[in-house]
Amino acid sequence: MKLMKRILGTLLALAVIAVGALYWLGTRDDASTGAAAAPADPQQRLERGRYLALAGNCMACHTARGGQAYAGGTPIPTPFGTIYGPNITPDEKTGIGAWSADDFWQALHNGKSRDGTLLYPAFPYTEYTRVTRADADALFAYLRTITPVSQPSRAPDLDFPYDQRLLLAAWRALYFRPGVQEADPGQSTQWNRGRYLVEGLGHCAACHAPRNSLGATRAADGLAGGLIPMLDWYAPPLTNDPQAGLGRWSAEDIAALLRTGMAAHSSASGPMAEVVLGSTQHLTEEDALAMGVYLKSLPATPVASSRPAVPVSPAAMELGGKIYRQQCAQCHQPQGEGSAGAWPALAGNPTVTAPSPVNAIRIVLDGGFAPATAANPRPHGMPPFGQLLNDNDVAMLVSYIRNSWGNEAGGVTPLEVKRARAASTRN
Repeated sequence: MKLMKRILGTLLALAVIAVGALYWLGTRDDASTGAAAAPADPQQRLERGRYLALAGNCMACHTARGGQAYAGGTPIPTPFGTIYGPNITPDEKTGIGAWSADDFWQALHNGKSRDGTLLYPAFPYTEYTRVTRADADALFAYLRTITPVSQPSRAPDLDFPYDQRLLLAAWRALYFRPGVQEADPGQSTQWNRGRYLVEGLGHCAACHAPRNSLGATRAADGLAGGLIPMLDWYAPPLTNDPQAGLGRWSAEDIAALLRTGMAAHSSASGPMAEVVLGSTQHLTEEDALAMGVYLKSLPATPVASSRPAVPVSPAAMELGGKIYRQQCAQCHQPQGEGSAGAWPALAGNPTVTAPSPVNAIRIVLDGGFAPATAANPRPHGMPPFGQLLNDNDVAMLVSYIRNSWGNEAGGVTPLEVKRARAASTRN
């Protein structure tokens, strides 16, 4: 009996130590700040902050549709419930008007609010932690110039137990390592700038990296693509896999898509069209190209897919080809080569050849509309075919496109089309 009590006592002590260590790991702060290169001139600093707010696409989560800029209220659906973008105008009672630059840095770098509350990672501090203190201060200075809006931030609407913030300590201990990104001395200044934008302020991993059951991305997975939770859109891989990724693209192609919404191999659609519209079209040519240079340095690792391979019968290819010639070839051309500057190529298009066919299906159903950007103010659009084509027709058409002109992406089932059709009505 005494031995049993000792064993239980030891196990209890170890459990307490483990919980304490986990809590410490999940709540610790990082002291690194990065290079102190903020512009000395106040006006230049504000202009830099305005640029950083655009590059980070801050309005997407902090400005509700029809609402005032940065006043919050945007619903961010997650598998665990809905989180709402907070008010970050300089209103002292409901925004960040009472915050200091140190408080703002704490939120970006350590994922904590002004009072030390752990923030939910729907706010991508997992990527923003890489941002330098100088850039954080410039961004904060710009936000201080926004018109204050008295609008209380809405509390998260999360399922139990995800509404228990204390549990975030364990999540952070497992998946969050705060720290400013240090330059790689073995790479060029351009490459390092591109990595800083892709992995930090641009938070590309928030969409283009697969997530586990707890909503975390893993560095080992890289930018291997993944289904965006709750939106039913697939963010394609940004690796250099020639079929599913950017292997056929140049750095200039990537920069063109970011700044114009159009490139030789594809056009921005769905959530990416919104990113281009609200954020990346405002990048300088140098920054857009730097992102392209960095992405082109990623390995050409083949992208694994959990989706079972769907064979395509010769009959389906024949019928899909007939529909393509009737409905699509006039714009996308008989060999899927597209029309430069107007309609994107389908041959080698990562939207078409992605491991998941959901984007291609939804574009056929709902149409494709590239964003109107300063560099391409009147983009051509694609009409929806969801009313014209039934699920079998769409399945055969998309299967044909995914397996023609050098594409080798496998077939599509009518059931997948049915699910995509239902998802498009929800969203």
